[in-house]
Amino acid sequence: MIQKILYNFKKYKFLLQQLVSRDFKVKYKRSVLGILWSLLNPILMMAVLAIVFTNIFKFSMPGVNYLVYLISGLVLFNYFSEASNLAMSSIVGNFTLINKVYIPKYIFPLSKCLFVGINFLLTLIPLYIVIIVTGTDLNIYHFLLPYAYICLFMFTLGMGLILATISVFLRDMFYIYGIIVMMWTYLTPIMYDISMIPAQFQTIFKLNPLYQFINFARSIILYGQMPTLGQWAGCGVSAVVVLIFGIYIFRKKQDKFIYYV
Repeated sequence: MIQKILYNFKKYKFLLQQLVSRDFKVKYKRSVLGILWSLLNPILMMAVLAIVFTNIFKFSMPGVNYLVYLISGLVLFNYFSEASNLAMSSIVGNFTLINKVYIPKYIFPLSKCLFVGINFLLTLIPLYIVIIVTGTDLNIYHFLLPYAYICLFMFTLGMGLILATISVFLRDMFYIYGIIVMMWTYLTPIMYDISMIPAQFQTIFKLNPLYQFINFARSIILYGQMPTLGQWAGCGVSAVVVLIFGIYIFRKKQDKFIYYV
């Protein structure tokens, strides 16, 4: 199966590039600044968050800069939220192409995750600007961050495949998932520290895969520490399990897509 996926990836590499390119053109069509919004948007968002949470609500985090704490979590969560949403609608949104020619259908969710992934990499620039401006130490462990990002990508792709499958048969999923993401936002320690949760519930919160990815990144960015073996395993297991499950569900149902899209 892996060999077939790699073969198809090579065979349809050009198509994948065109799908990603199309998404960029559609997103920034008639935009004066174009792709620069990928940099300006997170910068403006961070400026608003800095004012709201640090000056108005007076949020703080002992021992670390709260703005860096907040943004380091938001950057990762926003990638998941946007990519999974776009991947969910990728099959339904490309039904005319699917009905006309044979294309491996997983190409469409994959292209969405890659498209948002490029924007994600661009948002790391303003994140590091904030890190430097706030005086947060840069350390050698930052070279380990790609592990968390790759695991997040794998997890998001797995979720995207699951959501894309469900949405073909249940269009209500487009509305339901918005509520799920909102709940997921509050159940993930982005704006608050997990120590604020009652001890008996902390284990449940730690089972959240997005907590694993964010916690891994924050260990390096905020505390300058080598992630523990448990953090490495938490990211890897979450990513691999969800990706495998997503591939299984998608492959099992993909032949029936044509009857519903």
